[in-house]
Formats: sequence, C-alpha cells, structure tokens
Amino acid sequence: MTDEGYPDRQPGAGDEPGADRTRLLLGGGLAAVLLAVIGASGGWVLAGEPDRPTAPPAAAATIPSVEATTPAALPSPADDRPTGTRTTTAAGLTVPQVVGTDFEQARRELRARKLGWRLVFGSGSGRAVERTSPEPGTPVKRGVTVTLWVAGPAPAVPVPDLVAQSCADAADDLVAAGLYPRYRTSRQGPVTAQDPAGGSSARWNDPVTLTCGDEPATTPTASPLPSP
Repeated sequence: MTDEGYPDRQPGAGDEPGADRTRLLLGGGLAAVLLAVIGASGGWVLAGEPDRPTAPPAAAATIPSVEATTPAALPSPADDRPTGTRTTTAAGLTVPQVVGTDFEQARRELRARKLGWRLVFGSGSGRAVERTSPEPGTPVKRGVTVTLWVAGPAPAVPVPDLVAQSCADAADDLVAAGLYPRYRTSRQGPVTAQDPAGGSSARWNDPVTLTCGDEPATTPTASPLPSP
C-alpha cells in the first residue's frame, strides 16, 4: 500500500500521550496571558490613565499671595511733622572755638555773644581752655551758660574797692574782675561795706560779700523822766 496525501499520524511506540496535552495547555495559557496584557493596556488607555499623578496647575504655583504683595500703607503728611517743643536760637549763634586760648580771652568772646560762662580750674599749669560744654560749634540760645575747663589753678586777682558805689555797679565790677557778688542784705542802694576789703587779694571765682542800702536809723534812747 502506498501513502497518498497526509494520513493521520498515529502515535508511535515511543510517544507519550500526555506530552501533546501539556504543550497544548502551555500554548493556550500563554495566549491567554498575552490577551490579558493587551486587554489591560487597552483598558488603561481607554480609561484616561486614572492612576497617573497629575501636576498641579501652573497658575496655582505662580500666583502670589495678595498679602505678600500688597505695599505697606504710606504715612500721611501729618505723620512727618516734628513733635515736641521747638527751641528757637539766634541765627548762626554757636559756641565759639575757644579751646587752646587764654581763659580770659575765651570769657570775653562768650560775653560778646551774650552767653554766660562758668570757669572750672584744674591742677595742671597754664591758663588755656582745655575743653568746653557745650562743645565749640554747637548751636545755642542767648543766655546759655558755657562751662570752660582751664588747665591750671585759679590765678590771684585784687579785690576792687566798692564802698559808696551803687550795688548794681559794684556787682558789675566784681564780675569784670573775675569775682562774684554775695549780698548780706538787699541789692538796692549804695555799698556800705564789703568783705574782703578793697585792695586785698583773692582768686578767680572767689565771692565778695556786699552790704547795700542806707545805714539803718539809730533808735533813740528814751530820756529819763524828770523827777517830781
């Protein structure tokens, strides 16, 4: 008998019936897995990728806060006005530069500007002014007292004779001489006494006590009564 066409293959003696079944099952399982993967991929695409994280909108990250960009309120013109009491000074009136000059010359410059002075003598040597308070160049009002620190001690000065002068004139003479008046009674009338006496020696800033005014009237003593 000759073979014609493709006759059915009969299992031979060495073939195992379970081998074909195993290959069939493996092929079917692999096809099922591929179909499952393709189906899952298609479902993920059709579903719009729900599991992929989405980036926040750019506007939400770039829009600044209103509070952070709002400028601070500008002060009103009234807020810029100075507060407190304004001190009026004469135009251009300042403490003169007297450091290093003789203290008497410094005092004359202060008097010319109608400023007061106070001398503080030291324990060194010389008559030069070492420093002032307020400092030179400081704007001041008329009548302000300027303190002068002098290097050396207070020099000696003669006491003027003031008896019989008016009390006001005597005070001016004492200040001009570097001394200061004190008053025993009133400040009116002529000088009737002074201490220390005129012609004696004193030092700068020493006081001189003045007794001013008319001598008090002597109280008359009572006359004895006539005997009866």
